[in-house]
Amino acid sequence: MRKRLITALKFIISAALIYFIFTKIDLQDVLQTLRKSDPLYLILALVFFVLSKGLAALRLNLYFHQIGAKITQISNLKLYLQGMFYNLFLPGGIGGDAYKGYVIQKEYQTGTKKVVSVLLLDRLSGMLLLFLYACVLALISTNPFFNGLLGLVLLAIPLSLIVFWWMNWKFFSYTLPIFWKSVGYSALVQLAQLICVLFILQSLSITLDVIEYLFVFLISSIVSVVPLTIGGIGSREVTFLYGAKWLGLDASTSIGISFTFFLITALISLMGIVYHFRKPRLETI
Repeated sequence: MRKRLITALKFIISAALIYFIFTKIDLQDVLQTLRKSDPLYLILALVFFVLSKGLAALRLNLYFHQIGAKITQISNLKLYLQGMFYNLFLPGGIGGDAYKGYVIQKEYQTGTKKVVSVLLLDRLSGMLLLFLYACVLALISTNPFFNGLLGLVLLAIPLSLIVFWWMNWKFFSYTLPIFWKSVGYSALVQLAQLICVLFILQSLSITLDVIEYLFVFLISSIVSVVPLTIGGIGSREVTFLYGAKWLGLDASTSIGISFTFFLITALISLMGIVYHFRKPRLETI
């Protein structure tokens, strides 16, 4: 009952946020923005999104290997795709991360605490690079919104890295040997997603305020990780809406970017349905 109530609450929050968005902007304007998209650039965006998820799966397997779960890369990719499907399309069931943790613990008996820890670190590593890239974009942006914040942003970059390293050293010392490798993978993951969004911008013929749109995307990605909605639906769009307002961007265009990215995410996640009905057999190196 508790799980059903939480799921129902997430649906309500997502629906309320989407409704709120369309009380602030004209749906026809958003649809008009999407209609003029160039399919070639959308295909390129799709390619880089798939690349980002492949790199993210490699990063996670780096953590799995570190705790003794020597799963092959192919088996891990299948498991990762299955988890993406669960996260987006089966919100009332077991979550994708929880399912991956359950399967790894059942197969390799590495210890529930360690499995949960590396799943958490995998997420935090990704969020760290989202934050770092956002700081870099803020530094190179000429938008007046960032005036007076540059000193704080410069301080935040090394401080966030130091805090994340300290957390790993203090609580998860067994992951320290792969700390910089995981950060490197995270840098590549988020770079691939930034290129994905760049192609989305190109597909919508957006050539102005590119840095600002990318900045809002990174912040929306951080916000969407907070488990208050179904697959980040609504929370990402609200972030784009207010980001557009604060940075002087076009709101309809911002929502169009967000919806396009969500559709790409949903398309790739849907492919994981194959492994819902035909569970992948985990192979060991």
